[in-house]
Amino acid sequence: MYRTPNKVMGRVHCCDMRGMLSFLILFLLSKKPMHGQEIADELEKRKGERPSPGTVYPALKSLKENGLIRETQTGKTITYELTDEGKAGLRELKNQFCKTFSGVF
Repeated sequence: MYRTPNKVMGRVHCCDMRGMLSFLILFLLSKKPMHGQEIADELEKRKGERPSPGTVYPALKSLKENGLIRETQTGKTITYELTDEGKAGLRELKNQFCKTFSGVF
């Protein structure tokens, strides 16, 4: 489940640990720019189920509105990539993830 952004320590956080869709999208986009279908394909490979467009595109919209990703349109294809703020946010979320789950395994 996607959760809307919130502010923690004065910074915008794009997701929490309950619903990691935004975290996963930022992670995927850190590897390379992608369009929505590619993102859905990668999420399906990693999670074992395909997310609906009604799940992926609202998350992309929210990430864009929060300045974490930008889009480039070529013809009918919209490609998404991380902004500098998105890269910094992902680093912070990775640290938070590691702190949260380091003792689990």
